[in-house]
Amino acid sequence: MRLPLLVVVSALMLGACSTVEKLNPFSSSAPKIKPAELATIQPTAELKSLWQANVGRAGEFTFSPAVVDRSVYAAARDGTLARFDDGRQVWRIAAGQTVSGGVGSDGKLVAVGTPKGEVLAFDAASGREIWKARVSSEVLAAPAVAEGLVIVRSGDSRIFGFDAADGKRRWVYQRSTPTLSLRSNVGVVPAGKVTLAGFPGGKLVAIANNNGAAVWEVTVALPRGATELERVADVTSSPVVIGSSVCAAAFQGRVACFDANSGNTLWSRDMSSSAGLDVDNRYVYIADDKGAVHALDRSSGASIWKQDKLSNRGLSRPLALGGHVAVADYQGVVHLLRREDGAFAARANTDGSAVRSEPVRFGAGLLLQTANGGLHALEAR
Repeated sequence: MRLPLLVVVSALMLGACSTVEKLNPFSSSAPKIKPAELATIQPTAELKSLWQANVGRAGEFTFSPAVVDRSVYAAARDGTLARFDDGRQVWRIAAGQTVSGGVGSDGKLVAVGTPKGEVLAFDAASGREIWKARVSSEVLAAPAVAEGLVIVRSGDSRIFGFDAADGKRRWVYQRSTPTLSLRSNVGVVPAGKVTLAGFPGGKLVAIANNNGAAVWEVTVALPRGATELERVADVTSSPVVIGSSVCAAAFQGRVACFDANSGNTLWSRDMSSSAGLDVDNRYVYIADDKGAVHALDRSSGASIWKQDKLSNRGLSRPLALGGHVAVADYQGVVHLLRREDGAFAARANTDGSAVRSEPVRFGAGLLLQTANGGLHALEAR
């Protein structure tokens, strides 16, 4: 769940560490925070629906689809796993058990995880199960498939590298974590010969794909505050690599960009975000935890514009789309903002349920998976 946020200490214990559960302020289990009402806009663009499908409900989990060329692989809590090519269903299978995270794929292999810590791998062409493996705790994030590996983050913040061919474990990376951390569905990001992973305590690590060793480690945010709860400063969204730089954001922390080769800090500034950011050739776009969308200068971090008319709407990570930026909210509404000034350009409804996962690029547009299991491919025109 995204965080305009209220947090409570969860009863869940992972090893010696407690997690902080992220609650949706719009659910019946959390105090109500009034979201901004959507004012009528004068469209200057169009969000056109390319196709729609449904894979099944997410339940208490967060599911993100995998896109490889024009193929989409998506999963649901009940174990449904399906492939769609330009919206046409190619296959649909039942994994036979609950699935708890999104899908990873390289177009040859499809991988998902379960609450019991199992990793399930399937043939992308047919949906046939190929192998199973196990990690140390629940899998809440989509595995990554790259460099002949299936790379999986477990709920206790360990990163496992499995051989994509047979599921044999090649390596595991783990590091010490703070006493308190957020229970997050953030995954890992392959970047050439390394995999980038954000951690509790505000750390971002580049892990070598060949042996699981840390190549470099940087601090996105330093924990600060008088209590353990105030000192939670976790990277709960995916870092973004563009050119020779990588940018990341932390909850109760900062947004920062680093040199992708050395890890040296290029710039940083205070801003709390659990939803995350995206980057294009000019700007860094970030949704903060109050529901404002910011555009920052990519080279310096200086503010370019701020769109604050979506406060408390549980925003997704922004997605840069040419001359526009797309962001979705807790009602499944997709907002298209103008790249140059953040003004509203278009708006589209999906199925009325929350978009908890990060929007994914699909051709020249984007793909969303909603909490009700809707897959929506949209194009900005």
